[in-house]
Amino acid sequence: MRGRQSTARRTTARRRYGAVARPVLAAVLGLGITLTGQHARAAGQDTVPTYAFTEDARRIEGAGSTADAVELEPGRTYRSTLPPDAKVFFRLELDDTETAYASATAVPPPGTGVAVADGVKVTVEDADGRSCDGDTAIFGAPGSPHPVAAWAMREISPRRSLCAEAGTYYVTVERASPDARGASPDPWELELHTVSEPGTKTPDGTAAPGAWDSATPAPVQGTAQRRSGGAGFAQAARLGEGVWRDDVRPGQTLFYQVPVDWGRQLHATAELGSSGTDASRYVASALTLDVYNPVRGHVEDLSVGYNGGQKSKALKPLPPVAYENRYASGQQVSAVRFAGAYYLVAHLSPEVAEDYGDGPVPLTLRVRLGGAARNGPDYAGGTVPADVFTVDGGATSGETGGAGDETLYRVLAAGGIGTGSALVVGLGVWTVVARRRGAALPE
Repeated sequence: MRGRQSTARRTTARRRYGAVARPVLAAVLGLGITLTGQHARAAGQDTVPTYAFTEDARRIEGAGSTADAVELEPGRTYRSTLPPDAKVFFRLELDDTETAYASATAVPPPGTGVAVADGVKVTVEDADGRSCDGDTAIFGAPGSPHPVAAWAMREISPRRSLCAEAGTYYVTVERASPDARGASPDPWELELHTVSEPGTKTPDGTAAPGAWDSATPAPVQGTAQRRSGGAGFAQAARLGEGVWRDDVRPGQTLFYQVPVDWGRQLHATAELGSSGTDASRYVASALTLDVYNPVRGHVEDLSVGYNGGQKSKALKPLPPVAYENRYASGQQVSAVRFAGAYYLVAHLSPEVAEDYGDGPVPLTLRVRLGGAARNGPDYAGGTVPADVFTVDGGATSGETGGAGDETLYRVLAAGGIGTGSALVVGLGVWTVVARRRGAALPE
């Protein structure tokens, strides 16, 4: 069973235009919109945004028994609730050819206390109660409430005979340590995500890749481009190779995604900018940066301390993306098993506010993609969802987090114009912003 305890706590043009068009039309027609994530910050709201769940996530209840477990369909996202002191069950119906991945993102209520050792535990079990796989994600120091995600799988592999039969399997989700000192007594929100991966036409061997370049390259240089992070996986702002600038407030969690093709190697450095405030206290693990793979499985993380001056830290080198990585013994390598959107999730500890106030702290992400793209595996069927392991299928509403949206919101915020005029102006701004974004979208 996998687990982790890190230093911190353990696209198409039409889609891009549509993401901008919806809030524009809603605003100019007076229908009202809900600002979350980067939109809330662009509008100048002072509250830290809560987690942004997938808009079309189906609401389901976790069962107290396998007999009543609701089925999770591959490619779907669900929203549920995790009680503080009970395990909940969900069901998978699987054949004997597909590898199934299930992830659970736990979201404690804002302002609640959490224990360092608490978090979320996910397990996939067969009909006889045998564990196929499991993972645990904990908050760790400094015990800050924020979204944490764990994943588990039913894997079809020449090296594994357990859980290879077709039939009914169960996903169990529970708190990692609900009895720990300071653990939250409240139920948590859950976002469940499932992915199905077919076998390959030509069975490969079971050997992990050989030596790979594990040297840490120099961080990317250049002028930073503004890109506002999203408030959840579904809103993750898309980044390419380059230098990206954002602001993160104490207690806030920001989501970004980096498309990484087969054969490419992701490198990232996180920097906290100087605050201009004289403070004597050093905040250990002020910023945590986690890397998740396309099925929201944890890959690696880093922690940055803060004393008011600029601080920087690079992620440990990750291997090039390869199907064969799944045969490696280490979690860091085996998790980099498919191409697609790799997520960078940044969280700033609320403790930073005690010395530096609750205003935003400058955050810079330097992203480099090494290696050369190559062909992926010869899958015998389609993945579900179909574009999950491609570099052009990860476009989300997070792409609306650029400077163009800040301009858009300022225009729409201007008062004194009629509905008809607003519609014309709004559509014009939308067209300009969409065209600019289409031209500037990172590769």
